[in-house]
Amino acid sequence: MNTLDTIISFAQKTISEEAKAIANLEQLIDQEFAEAVNTIHNSNGRVIITGIGKSAIIASKIVATMNSTGTPAVFMHAADAIHGDLGNILEDDVVICISKSGNTPEIKVLVPLIKNFNNTLIGITSNKESFLGQEADFVLNAFVEKEACPNNLAPTTSTTAQLVIGDAVAVSLLNLKGFSSRDFAKYHPGGALGKKLYLRVHDIISKNEKPQVSPDSDISTVIVEMTEKRLGATAVTDNDKIIGIITDGDLRRMLTTNTSFTGLTAKDIMSPNPKRIDAGAMAIDALDRLEEYGISQLLAEEKGNYAGLLHIHDLMREGIL
Repeated sequence: MNTLDTIISFAQKTISEEAKAIANLEQLIDQEFAEAVNTIHNSNGRVIITGIGKSAIIASKIVATMNSTGTPAVFMHAADAIHGDLGNILEDDVVICISKSGNTPEIKVLVPLIKNFNNTLIGITSNKESFLGQEADFVLNAFVEKEACPNNLAPTTSTTAQLVIGDAVAVSLLNLKGFSSRDFAKYHPGGALGKKLYLRVHDIISKNEKPQVSPDSDISTVIVEMTEKRLGATAVTDNDKIIGIITDGDLRRMLTTNTSFTGLTAKDIMSPNPKRIDAGAMAIDALDRLEEYGISQLLAEEKGNYAGLLHIHDLMREGIL
């Protein structure tokens, strides 16, 4: 077997072994898991998550997941905890301690201190008979038979299992809270994901020019308006009510059907009853409508009046598309 084939074989074996271990976790979710999650849900405090070594890294990630899904959480490194960081723990907080063996020296020092605070302690461990497993109020079983590491030493499968248990806790809490996509947007305002969840049409069109002509505007006025506003189209309005739209395509069709522009007005070449959207609608809904009709522009209305023009390039610029 050549080197590349060997690499592929090792990678596939790693994934296969971890997948089997994760699948087995489903059988370990029990009444105790449910009671632990319910305790967090009913708590008036935060979730403090701690660990040592690789488990500390997993703890940090679970904290990030909880914070982003509506469960306030704080990371506390187990080694730092006994040197002052125990002050992070408040009266109503629930503490989650993560350790594969449940018997590391730092955990044996830390657990009794947490118990002295009278906080609820939840353990995530592969060994329910360990010190952590015996001392915790609730134990979440993250048992794995072996690590993916061929020497069964480097934390691989075990840390993956810890992470999955943490995700299971976070998602269970998310569902108990009725956490919606609108709530999610509050915690993720940045980036394309946040924009899809909170950005509205009026937020975009407010940055654009507002191309607009009357039905009796001559063709030169229409062309100047479209050229100056640079959105490839203009609304045709009567007393600020939308009655039509003129796009670059309408102008090209005019050129092929008319030898003279004399006397032509906006109402002669416009497309009546154009597709439109409320300015308060979500930007992602505007994208759906553009794609549904296979068009590049949408006219926006606010309280029945023309509010502006949305171009598909605006959505691309904002990262929605």
